[in-house]
Amino acid sequence: MITPIITQDKIDELSNALLRYNNIVITCHVAPDGDAIGSSLGLYHFLRRYDKQVTVVVPDMVPRNLHFLPGMKYVVVYTQQTEKALSIIGQADLIFCLDYNALHRIDKMSGAVSESKAYKILIDHHLEPEPFCNLTISHPEISSTCELMFRCIWQMGRYRTMSRATAEALYTGMMTDTGNFTYNSNQPEIYEIIAKLVQKGIDKDRIYTLACNTHTANKLLLNSYAICNKLELFPEYGAAMIYLNREEMTRYNFQKGDCDGLVNVPLSIKGIYFSVFIREDREYIKISLRSQGDFAVNTIAAEHFGGGGHLNAAGGEFYGTLDEAIAKFREVLPQYCKKVEVQQ
Repeated sequence: MITPIITQDKIDELSNALLRYNNIVITCHVAPDGDAIGSSLGLYHFLRRYDKQVTVVVPDMVPRNLHFLPGMKYVVVYTQQTEKALSIIGQADLIFCLDYNALHRIDKMSGAVSESKAYKILIDHHLEPEPFCNLTISHPEISSTCELMFRCIWQMGRYRTMSRATAEALYTGMMTDTGNFTYNSNQPEIYEIIAKLVQKGIDKDRIYTLACNTHTANKLLLNSYAICNKLELFPEYGAAMIYLNREEMTRYNFQKGDCDGLVNVPLSIKGIYFSVFIREDREYIKISLRSQGDFAVNTIAAEHFGGGGHLNAAGGEFYGTLDEAIAKFREVLPQYCKKVEVQQ
């Protein structure tokens, strides 16, 4: 049984909004990941079955490992089609804000979304959502926004009309946001939902291969270089750090998504339970944090890097130089990690 965790008044308000509005824009956070794109495209295909005019607008490029998802060719990328994106947002009468809890998480799109007179609905699973939407459906205890999106559809009684394309997108987000169900995925109902998605005809093995196990030679070479040359261990804190600058990434023809999963590698080392990956982007430094057990990396992301996320998986940004970001991590590390006995 799938528990109806969303209050009925919010489900009713969501249902009424879908009846009332026809020109709909779906947005997600900067540096979109599988959960952001999965929930966006899942909702896109769901709404298209009801003959809605729907556009997904994302702040910047989507990683290529997610380009297999149906509907990707219709996604409008703000950094590449700024005028078109602004026009679409300006004409919307309903805007969905998916997988982010604050306007700054959509970067340069924040002004357009904030100024829009459209009815706004937030569906998200990050902590402490800001009050910028008319309807907020926030459940930090849920593993992913894609799981929460499924629950919305289920509680509205519309599972029957869900297409395979919606199911594929939602499964992709659930899978990637839990590290292929290796963290934040101990609740039994997650697997009941997966069963419901499989019943829609998805090939979950194919999705895993395309999203997580299809690589270019340059990606493997870059990750190998990072592990061999840019991995630093802090065994006294049970922590590890990997960092890359733009010159190093350019050397290996870096494409968005090429470093996905790299932050998890140090966690396979005995005695390491906290890992950070710091990489230089065009306008900021991208921070990815992972942990094991009950060590909360979302607190570090929120308090020091303007981000958030799960207990064991979080991320954020740092506005400064790569060296400054590394120095910041070294500074905060002792505040959160107690020294441990290092066995010789």
